[in-house]
Amino acid sequence: MERPSKAGLAVKGAILLGVSLLVIYPFVGVIGTSLSTETDIAKAGGFVLLPSAPQLDAYRAIFEGGTVTRALLVSVLVTGIGTLASLAATIGMAYGLSRREVTGSRAILVVALFTMLFNPGIIAGFLTVQQLGLLNTFAALVLPSLVSAFNLVVLRSFFMNLPNELMESARMDGAGDLRILVRIVLPLSKAVIAVIALFYAVAYWNAFFNALLYLDDTEKWPLPMILRMFVLQGRTLESLGGAAEAPAPVQAIQMAVLVVAVVPILIVYPFLQRYFTKGVLTGAVKG
Repeated sequence: MERPSKAGLAVKGAILLGVSLLVIYPFVGVIGTSLSTETDIAKAGGFVLLPSAPQLDAYRAIFEGGTVTRALLVSVLVTGIGTLASLAATIGMAYGLSRREVTGSRAILVVALFTMLFNPGIIAGFLTVQQLGLLNTFAALVLPSLVSAFNLVVLRSFFMNLPNELMESARMDGAGDLRILVRIVLPLSKAVIAVIALFYAVAYWNAFFNALLYLDDTEKWPLPMILRMFVLQGRTLESLGGAAEAPAPVQAIQMAVLVVAVVPILIVYPFLQRYFTKGVLTGAVKG
């Protein structure tokens, strides 16, 4: 096989560098604006890459007000509890559907796949949550999206391709389904489970629509709702129950909230990135 020339490698490197700069540019601008003064923002037209005098007034304002801190705590709790609950439900359902001897597994799978094609709609979802008495509760942020059909199919496909001989030998030794799942299936599925967990965590962390529909109490709002109020609607700290006077510019506060909303996922992602190719491709391609 012919090795690529130095000129070809240089062109590929230049293209990769250019794409990387295009991706990094908005992040640098958001961080720079969040650290800027009113003068820097006015000179740059609202988007500052390198502030002349970086300051943390915007971050002090959003955390001292209490609104963003409370919303951040809500998002952390909802993401943590929701991810664990979704993983437990998805793993249990996927394992049951992967066993051919389970009666009705194909019909249940068809029902799950049906939800990928046809959405019941906002009104039907709201009426269901209302009838269950979940309005204005944190459960409304988790239960309506507890199981993703896509994640279920990926995990089921992975479970179906595990060596059946291991499970049969465990059954001969007297192990039940729960013990087989915990002692055999889960240790062999760490990669795909890590990917599914990240999918659920990102979905819960970024979700705001359920909060918009089901929560009237602003003290129960997660961080994406606060971000929406700041960035899209131009609300102030005072209108959301924060400090009466913000020492930082409005644009700086908006970008600071955006940084707080994005950074946690950026911190978690690198630790799970190595599982992506192995987990998703193994679960989706085989079978």
